[in-house]
Amino acid sequence: MIQRSLTKPLLERLGQFPAVALLGSRQVGKTTLAMGLNIGKPSHYLDLERPSDLAKLEDPELYLAGFAGQLVILDEVQRLPGLFPVLRSLIDERRRRGEKAGQFLLLGSASPELLQQSSETLAGRISYLEMTPFQLLELPNPDLSLPIHWERGGYPDSFLAEGVGASIQWREDFITSYVERYLPQQNITATPILLRRFCTMLAHQQGATINLSKLAGSLGIDGKTARRYLDLLEGLYLVRSLPPWTRNAGKRLVKAAKVYWRDSGILHALAGLPTLEHVLGHPICGASWEGYCIEQILNRLPKGATASHYRTHAGAEVDLVIEQANGQIHAIEIKRTLSPKLTPGLVESMQTLGARRGFLVIPEGAAYPLSNSVTAVGLRTILGTSH
Repeated sequence: MIQRSLTKPLLERLGQFPAVALLGSRQVGKTTLAMGLNIGKPSHYLDLERPSDLAKLEDPELYLAGFAGQLVILDEVQRLPGLFPVLRSLIDERRRRGEKAGQFLLLGSASPELLQQSSETLAGRISYLEMTPFQLLELPNPDLSLPIHWERGGYPDSFLAEGVGASIQWREDFITSYVERYLPQQNITATPILLRRFCTMLAHQQGATINLSKLAGSLGIDGKTARRYLDLLEGLYLVRSLPPWTRNAGKRLVKAAKVYWRDSGILHALAGLPTLEHVLGHPICGASWEGYCIEQILNRLPKGATASHYRTHAGAEVDLVIEQANGQIHAIEIKRTLSPKLTPGLVESMQTLGARRGFLVIPEGAAYPLSNSVTAVGLRTILGTSH
């Protein structure tokens, strides 16, 4: 069993809030984590995708009233949005009786924006946590695990599969289940073939600023529909849009977001790359490594930090711009080389951004200076200092 870094924060939130929502894409291990918690009182689990459990909630107020003093775990809670007003009523009633925290743990594979009703109905009563696939620093030996983690991604069943064939088969089945079953549940009427093509085209534009009108035209759909598909994939924690840095800099800036598949293993499956050797020989390799590093770094950011990318129409760019809560700006370039070079473009971009420090992230190695303000640093090292 790999210990998840979210265990401690989750226990802390359950000790502070009556309801906690643990959100993340399907198959990241939310149920496994929830069922293994020890919070000092009994728990009761319901899977809302199981017809027998769903039937128990025909009268949710009557049924859930019988579990006062217990932690009720509701899995795939987005399947029953009408439940949230009942939860609010039960929470308030139990608060009056002195039961302050740890009443409900809601597991879902949709973002708070897609679960908008919970945000409105349970305001002030609920805390949100996002659970990702395995992060590099969660693995037993991060340095040795990095190549296979990049190749297979962090979904537990993919990363821990017995062999390469079993891993890629799991990822193929995961994608199929989304495009054939789960995405259509989100009121999408497109065919599975069209959805698969849309996902594949996004994979081949990993790390690019997407022209949705052009993408939509190649699929025979309109731009609004393409935007809806992209927003949904982002809301389901599958895709990340990295916004542009848009302060007035006196330069012509690219003002479109860069789009990444968040899990490198899913990206490689969509691109038809079953092994790391296939990845290394494919044009997507650099963008895959960039997206992998960005996802690992963003999962380690301190509270209050924001992330963006910087690109001018003249070609100057910074892969990742981190602005911390205190206003300090760091510029991060990602290179898949062990001998990075400091470019005039990065120096100029840092001056425009007002970045005090810059980092060239490389696959491995101890940190060493490239200039007074720019440091080359291995991915493992920068992750250990991101907090």
